[in-house]
Amino acid sequence: MAAQAPAFWHRRGLPARLLQPLSWLFGALARRRRRRARPERLPVPVIVVGNIAVGGSGKTPVVQWLVAQLSAAGRRPGIVSRGHGGRIEGVAEVPADGDPAVHGDEPVLLAATCACPLVVGRDRPAAARELLRLHPGCDVIVADDGMQHYRLGRDVEIAVVDPATLGNGLLLPAGPLREPLGRLAEVDAVIAHGTLPPALAAALGGVPVFPMQLRGGALRALGEPQRTLELEALRGRRVHAVAGIGRPQRFFEQLEAAGLVVLRHPFPDHHVFTPPDLAFAEAAPILMTAKDAVKCRAFAPDDCWEFPVEAQIGSGAAERILEKLEHGRTSA
Repeated sequence: MAAQAPAFWHRRGLPARLLQPLSWLFGALARRRRRRARPERLPVPVIVVGNIAVGGSGKTPVVQWLVAQLSAAGRRPGIVSRGHGGRIEGVAEVPADGDPAVHGDEPVLLAATCACPLVVGRDRPAAARELLRLHPGCDVIVADDGMQHYRLGRDVEIAVVDPATLGNGLLLPAGPLREPLGRLAEVDAVIAHGTLPPALAAALGGVPVFPMQLRGGALRALGEPQRTLELEALRGRRVHAVAGIGRPQRFFEQLEAAGLVVLRHPFPDHHVFTPPDLAFAEAAPILMTAKDAVKCRAFAPDDCWEFPVEAQIGSGAAERILEKLEHGRTSA
């Protein structure tokens, strides 16, 4: 089963109040770490895509969207990523057919779908330097999940926000936040699922907010990716839905909204799947996210399908990012 966020993260009750002194300490340490960081500037601009809360916010589809926008504008992007779930000790380039157990699930998915070089490593500046060494033609770097990695200098910051993950608005461990909500007022653009709470939207000042929706395409058979099936074909049918992502509920709700009867199977984020995880007593199609599919393809049953999604982001977002790259910080 998926590891559940503590229930008290969604309200400011007694448990949160008791833990708040630790949150103050966490915040003080985070501020000190940020002040002491000596950001390394690279010879090409860096765009950081990240968030301020624990849990999934949809960063991977945003990175895919951003790389496509940069490429369409004539840029030659590359990606650096932490490589969560992998075993890389130093830095390494990720091939399109990389092993998720070695390189991490999200980097392998990005390498397979973005058609640009990608290097993983805990040391983000070292990963970026290696990327430029291997691919000197790269003229912009996208840092996946890098907002709190202040050693890597950045020219543009994009925060991806899912209001459902902001909880009680408190820092760890009293709440789900890695940085205070006020941090969002410092970024160049906020990309949001749904509508931000009025108080948060007001606190952003002039930072533009662009709405995002994740739209699904046709299902792809894990064993034969060229074989597809429209989601509509499963309307009214019972399906097993498998999700080892930050917010499995989003995947389940998307399928239910399409009229499927969903048997929910949540797993922890970056879960290492094994064949027994997909051995269900009830015979029914098995649907999973693209991030999980890269880890299950080798042993998936015949009736197992990937549901790829792409980010559809409000107009003006790409233009703002490209303008920032060309002319420096834009007005809001």
